[in-house]
Amino acid sequence: MKLVILESGAKAKTIKKYLGRGWIVEACNGHVQDLPSRGSKDSSKARWASKVGQLPNPPWGWTEKAEQVISKIVKKSVSSGVDEIYIATDPDREGEFIAWRLSEILSDFKSVNRIAFNEITKSAVLESIENPRGLDMQLVEAAMVRRFMDRLVGFRCSKFCRSWKLRSMGRVQTPTLGYVVEKELEREAHIPIEYHSVVATCNDVEVKVRFHDSGDADAWRDDDGKHFPDRTANTENAEAAVAILGSHRRITLEAVSESEVGRKPKPPFTTDTMLQSASSRLGWSISKTSNIASQLYQSGHVTYIRTDSTRTTEDSRKAIRGLIENRYGSDFLGPGVGNIKAKKSNVQDAHEAIRPTNPEISEITEDKDMSKLYRLIWSRFAASQMSKSIRQRRSLSFACEDLNEKLYGTCSWRTHPGWEEVFDWVGLTARNQPPSVGFEIGKIWEITNGPELISDETKPPRRLTESSIIQQMKQAGIGRPSTYVSTVSKLVDREYISKEGSTLIPTDNGRTLWIDVAPFYNNSTDYGDGLFSTEFTAIMEQKLDQIEIGNHDASETWEEFVTIFSDMHNVALEKRREKPTIRQLQYLERVASRMTDDDKDSILNGKSPGEMTGDEAKAAIEKISNSDTANVPPSEKQLALIIRLIDKLRLDMAAILSDRGFSDISELTGGRGGSASDLISFLIEMDNDSPATEKQKSTIESMAEDVGISVSESMEIVKAETIETISKSDASELISKLKKRIKSKPKRKR
Repeated sequence: MKLVILESGAKAKTIKKYLGRGWIVEACNGHVQDLPSRGSKDSSKARWASKVGQLPNPPWGWTEKAEQVISKIVKKSVSSGVDEIYIATDPDREGEFIAWRLSEILSDFKSVNRIAFNEITKSAVLESIENPRGLDMQLVEAAMVRRFMDRLVGFRCSKFCRSWKLRSMGRVQTPTLGYVVEKELEREAHIPIEYHSVVATCNDVEVKVRFHDSGDADAWRDDDGKHFPDRTANTENAEAAVAILGSHRRITLEAVSESEVGRKPKPPFTTDTMLQSASSRLGWSISKTSNIASQLYQSGHVTYIRTDSTRTTEDSRKAIRGLIENRYGSDFLGPGVGNIKAKKSNVQDAHEAIRPTNPEISEITEDKDMSKLYRLIWSRFAASQMSKSIRQRRSLSFACEDLNEKLYGTCSWRTHPGWEEVFDWVGLTARNQPPSVGFEIGKIWEITNGPELISDETKPPRRLTESSIIQQMKQAGIGRPSTYVSTVSKLVDREYISKEGSTLIPTDNGRTLWIDVAPFYNNSTDYGDGLFSTEFTAIMEQKLDQIEIGNHDASETWEEFVTIFSDMHNVALEKRREKPTIRQLQYLERVASRMTDDDKDSILNGKSPGEMTGDEAKAAIEKISNSDTANVPPSEKQLALIIRLIDKLRLDMAAILSDRGFSDISELTGGRGGSASDLISFLIEMDNDSPATEKQKSTIESMAEDVGISVSESMEIVKAETIETISKSDASELISKLKKRIKSKPKRKR
């Protein structure tokens, strides 16, 4: 028996059909081991030490439920007599990292092979099994260094930003947030500029009044200084033009300029262009598109969907070109675009573009959404091998009696659809005939609609959308195909941006993070002005790419990053000490408003909160928390603990406060001797006196058995009556004493 391990159950199901008897095909469900996560022994570590010339070797920990999944696979493999294992995880950094961890875990088996394929077709799968390629440790090391970088930045900077009550900062997510915040700041700084336009329709051609030439002193320009000849700030001129055109209802053609326009097809989809196109054509969110694309890949319909390459195989191009010629004719064939390896430095180009695995199948019917996205992918690939769409274009100039200004318009009609033919299903419409009136100079054109006066003002720049921010990430080189969707999703989940449809809007927390916190890391380096600048992030992404292809040493890159980051972080810590954080200021100002002048002088050393340094503010807050002064508000920790205990004990907040003479929690006082501290002690005592939890009872029963005594005998240790009535505090004490007895028991000799 032979075993194939993949990442997803859907992919395993597809491949099982290709292999048949003699094979076990199982899914590991993604990452099996990674850096230690919450709850594990090393979960709080930001980084692990390493020798010069070596990467750190952290204790890789199981991901959620992975140990059970792998144990089940191993058990099945052993009982079935498996002697060969083929690890077929995705052909990218993350897939290679998973394959590496699996190969370590399964090293006791006789033969463990690494295979990879760009498409889940029978021929591709069988060929990869015939030619296993072994682990690509350059890919693995690139994945490891990315993890180490993200861990170090995430842990240290996230701890730093908690002074502002923020949840996290990230190496890629924070500069991505910067795009959203900066766009919002642009919108807020926008000053509207009023304008007027006059529009009429003649023979289905939109005609506009040309008010100004570029050199005119009063030529209308937008915020960026761009000239618009059809716009004017002069209301009287615009109204006069409407009146004249409305009176005459006809214009005379004075000049015609002929041209032919060819629209080139675009190359096949990359991850980012697929996400953008599905957003504009289908109205889908990036997460929906990503999920449907994964289903198409796992079902064997399309090639690997995480790629930034536009190249395709010669065989696939031959197949689609044959279909185009048979279905549409040879004049619909073009030279082909996206056929060669990319030259841009921020393009990995490790895999093909996204294309159908069988180009001769233009539609699938198994699922409505899968069918839509498949057709979009097929159309884009087919179009890339087709001819230009051709349009005849006429630039027209008109005059109207009594009107000083000229009018202009453009008329175009398609003479050859070319690549647009395969997109007819998405509702692309085009004019196919010139106006019946013709283009004879001196010809009278009747106004059929209008004239219309359009008065408006310039709008602030549009907010970024899910698809446009991915485009910016791609252009700046701060993201990669496997991280686009997760980066945006994290910013939404962590409440740094909100979504209205697909539009992205920064929250107050998002603005605080970018405007107030990120600049602490803005000290200049050889790689850009600041840790969260797009330049710095892009350079680090390029270094990971260079590790992947063997041009950079992984350990050197990591050591260099640690040095740069440590310097930046230390500078940020020093800067923070220079003045209080917003959180500290708000607290001190709230406290000061309730203090006597003597208490203020004693605790704040005669300064206002705004005059204090960060260290002075921290010391003052510590003084307040340890103070016996009753006239300070409770700390946030005290308030949070009170609320948590009241919820836990299922008490009525209003009743508890009323019993102590307060009408609201804000009336409590802080400090060591304040009413908040008294209430906390009271609630903790109530909690300790409440019945033990079922978990405590179960632990006592188990430990009593280990010690060799009955449960009732164990009750005597803490003078409790029965296990049903034992309190939490007594249960905790008993568990502690039973632990000591278990530890002191003599060990049996083997």
